[in-house]
This record gives sequence, structure tokens and C-alpha cells, in this order.
Amino acid sequence: MDSALWQKCIEFHGHSCPGLAIGFRACEVAIEKLDLTFSKDEEVVCITETDACGVDAIQIILGCTVGKGNLIFKDRGKHAFTFFRRDTNEGIRVVFKGFDNDMPREERLKIVLSAPLSQLFELKQPQDTIPPSARIFKSIECTGCGEKTAENKIRVLDGKFYCLDCFEEYSRGWGR
Repeated sequence: MDSALWQKCIEFHGHSCPGLAIGFRACEVAIEKLDLTFSKDEEVVCITETDACGVDAIQIILGCTVGKGNLIFKDRGKHAFTFFRRDTNEGIRVVFKGFDNDMPREERLKIVLSAPLSQLFELKQPQDTIPPSARIFKSIECTGCGEKTAENKIRVLDGKFYCLDCFEEYSRGWGR
């Protein structure tokens, strides 16, 4: 384990915890299996199925961020992370196997940081395909609030443009 990198993750996240350690170790798997390095742009993509602590380690270690468009949040409530390498189109889904939740926090942390990766994670083929590179959309002014909004998030009503906050959804209750 790279203790300096672990400390950097702790500083970014704010504290040491089992969740952060899960993300840290998931990165070790991805680096080992896909020969990954820090992503300065979108060379590496991560689809995370959780919004838990481990995602912070992924940002620090692999450079995947929402702002760059190479960190995609797919809310499934699972400690599962799919990593892609754009130049080779290779990917791997890294799924945490879990442990006894009745175990004290410090003991869980110790296990995650020291156990062999094969005991912690199941490796699977990605369920998703590699997402397209991030796009920049034209900004459109919302008729309701006057704020600039990305074109792909605008709704049109009576020929006027509305952001998602100002747009009033219309439904008669059937069809869905």
C-alpha cells in the first residue's frame, strides 16, 4: 500500500474510514488489471454505483471527476466500480464482496487495508459500455429564472425555453 497516497486520500476526504479504503483498494485492482495511471483528461473513466466515501479515493488516485466527465454516477447503492481505459477500450467491474457489518469500524478498516484484493473484490465484465467523451453544450437563457442552462437540459413550452427547475411537468397520469 502506498501510505503517502492513502494520506492524500484521507486529507481530501476528511477522515480515514472503511468506505474510503474500499475505493482506495478498488483503484489498486483497476491499476493492476488495466495498467491505469492518473487521468489528466478523460483517459480513464469510472462508473461508480455508489455515492459513498470510496469515490473520493477514485478522484484522488485516478483523476476521475464529474467536472471532467470521466466520473459517472449510476445510483445503485452498491460498492461497485467499473473502470475503462479509453485508448484500449478495456474495462473491468470491481465489486466489493462486503463483510460483517457488526464488526467494529476500526477492524473493518484494518481488513480492507490489509486483506488480499482477491478476498475483498469480485472482478466482472462491465455491464455498461464505455461512455462517450464529455460534450460542451450551448447555454440557453431560461424564460423563468433568467439563468443560463445547458441546452441538453432545457425544456420547451409554448416556444419558450425553461430550465428543469422552472419547467412544470405535465402528465395525465397514464402511460408510465
